[in-house]
Amino acid sequence: MSQLQFYIYWFTLFYIISSLNLTQSSTFTLTNQCSYPVWAGLLSGAGSPPLPTTGFGLEPGQSNSIFMPLNWSGRMWGRTLCSTDSTGRFSCVTGDCGSGTVECNGGGATPPATLAEFTLNGANGMDFYDVSLVDGYNLPMMVVPEGGSGGNCNVTGCLVDLNKNCPSELKLTGAGDSDQSVACRSACEAFGDPMYCCSGAYSTPQTCSPTSYSEYFKTACPTSYSYAYDDGTSTFTCSSANYIITFCPAPANTANSQKTTGAGQSAKRSSSGSLAKSVGVSSVLFFFVTFILNFVWML
Repeated sequence: MSQLQFYIYWFTLFYIISSLNLTQSSTFTLTNQCSYPVWAGLLSGAGSPPLPTTGFGLEPGQSNSIFMPLNWSGRMWGRTLCSTDSTGRFSCVTGDCGSGTVECNGGGATPPATLAEFTLNGANGMDFYDVSLVDGYNLPMMVVPEGGSGGNCNVTGCLVDLNKNCPSELKLTGAGDSDQSVACRSACEAFGDPMYCCSGAYSTPQTCSPTSYSEYFKTACPTSYSYAYDDGTSTFTCSSANYIITFCPAPANTANSQKTTGAGQSAKRSSSGSLAKSVGVSSVLFFFVTFILNFVWML
């Protein structure tokens, strides 16, 4: 093999290895198991790569899969009781992002809303994730890591309907029915007191403690964030995982402390087959590289 061929060979190999690393990403599958439509909202954190969508509707039983960029961080939530008015403006009673459209376009969830929060490929290459009720609660949510390793890779979330027994002072009621709670506010939002918001004189873990209101959330959903400094039992880590985010999961589907590799999960995939595609892209690229390198070697 000539010197030129040698350089071409190793340059091609280096380029392909780099490309394979760049194409590695997580697939997030959002599934609606509620008996009513849910509109997903997605918000990227500062400095995170943009997503292909920031909002979409899910009918009962419907799923949608999204390729997530490397090093992405942000949050996802479900919007409920949504409609479009006579002017074409889209809005939701809970979780509204204020964009006026199904796409949130950089808008976050208006509290109260159950949030799934992620930081992908963070410290030591680990994903960090949690389900947070710090901004209140509007519907049950579960996060299931699939195929990951390292860390604890736990299932987490809030499987309980907290609206039914929400303390009266925290209830958010829907229009037209003052008795029906459609979401449960945080004490911070309801009262604005620094003691509940972990702000001002209460802005440190030493000065901000759980309250009877945060305990209502924590007792029902022990692996979810219930107040700002609830890290110890609420943040989970995993590496190289895909994630299923389910709205209104059946409580029987999982235990809060269960570890999973995806076995036995029944979340419905969208017809696009995104997870298969994510594997397929790398496989096709690998075989293409092998073919090119063999061709160059034989020249």
